[in-house]
Amino acid sequence: MFNTLKEDIAAFRARDPAARGNLEIYFLYPGFKAIRRHRRAHWLYNHKRYWLARWIAERTRRKTGIEIHPAAKLGRGVVIDHGTGVVIGETAEVGDNVTIYQGVTLGGTGKDKGKRHPTIGNNVLIGTGAAILGPFKIGDGAKIAGGAVVLDAVPENATAVGVPARVVRVGGRKSQPMDHIHTPDPVSQLICQLQREVSLLKQRIEKIEPEQEAKNAETPTV
Repeated sequence: MFNTLKEDIAAFRARDPAARGNLEIYFLYPGFKAIRRHRRAHWLYNHKRYWLARWIAERTRRKTGIEIHPAAKLGRGVVIDHGTGVVIGETAEVGDNVTIYQGVTLGGTGKDKGKRHPTIGNNVLIGTGAAILGPFKIGDGAKIAGGAVVLDAVPENATAVGVPARVVRVGGRKSQPMDHIHTPDPVSQLICQLQREVSLLKQRIEKIEPEQEAKNAETPTV
């Protein structure tokens, strides 16, 4: 636990240029305080001290504005910068050396059971106000732009932006843009299929009508 604490402080020193010293981080940084208290709550949760774990989590939320479910898994060297409004759900998993800015949500969609929240790989950066919703993985080294709403997996070393988020770069290269000109139109395809079916029906009717008329002519009237 002590070694993990030292690594967390070192991570804040390395990634926050405003940090002036270890004592300042330990006593005054809400993101560090939330992570430190979460590690205690997570230990209690794993040892079936559920009520006490939730009590620590709720006090942490009131003191820091950061809500982390005690069952959530945080790796080493996680930095929550500023942190106000950060929400990390019960089944979320955050890898090592992840940076999370204020207003980030690692949540669920309400449609899944069991594993409901995302898995964040190592060395991921999640920008201000981003929402990652669902039980999928964000690959190692990925970057999630501020305000993005991620609803599907993001590959390693990719950059995702927008609402809903789309991958715009992979490994520093621009991803292949969608070809809007040659992409088939599903509505047009459906209309063509219906037209073919109508044409086949008309041919069958034209074939059946003479046969039916001949049968009617042979039937004696009473």
